Amino acid sequence: MKALITGASSGLGADMARVLVEEGHEVILVARRKTKLEKLAKELGDKATVIIMDVSSTFNCMQLYNQVKKEKIDILINNAGFGLFGDFASTNIDKELDMIDLNIKGVHTLTKLFLKDFKKQDKGYILNVASSAGFMSGPLMSTYYATKNYVVSLTEAIHEELKKEDSSVVVSALCPGPVDTEFNRVAGVSFSVKPMESNAVARYAIKKMFAEKTIIVPSLKMKLAIFMTRFLPRKLTTKIVYKLQTKKLD
Repeated sequence: MKALITGASSGLGADMARVLVEEGHEVILVARRKTKLEKLAKELGDKATVIIMDVSSTFNCMQLYNQVKKEKIDILINNAGFGLFGDFASTNIDKELDMIDLNIKGVHTLTKLFLKDFKKQDKGYILNVASSAGFMSGPLMSTYYATKNYVVSLTEAIHEELKKEDSSVVVSALCPGPVDTEFNRVAGVSFSVKPMESNAVARYAIKKMFAEKTIIVPSLKMKLAIFMTRFLPRKLTTKIVYKLQTKKLD
């Protein structure tokens, strides 16, 4: 099979590419950073190709789709995204709008474009990288949490539509807690809890995607935390998140 992976230059995107190639699949690596992409492609060998593209642009997403639609893509992994720390009144609006463009509009556009093709051929996998943040409100990272809520909600809705149509297309959302990647450095914070290893999360995500799991949560601790949000008042979970977020400043 052949997979298209956005945000593939480092972290989870790069590690999921490694796992897929290890399992015998081909990968198309998409990101903005040419040097890192080419280095990864060299590591992965002839099963990897590179496309330098910023998928925060809707136009670029459509251009990317048109560029690869004859490649017979079997797997779409929407991994590109970033976060931003700070109270909502103070954070930079340009960065937040860029985040919305990448975390929401990029995922939305590519999911729709490839889903149409996958439905026609009645096969294919879409893995949207969300977060445990997608199940709650996130003071001090409000925009990031909101974008991941969108990704989780969109994925679950599409899953139900496909199920009612008896479609063989699989759509999943990966919802990890903290992962040891560049994310927190970009967001401008430090980890408040011990992060999971990126490679372990990537391996688990690919395994569960092929097992047709809709919501993929890599750790037992995070599964329990998400489960508890179903029973706690939303105001309380928001207060808890705020307290956890302030620890990132220590």
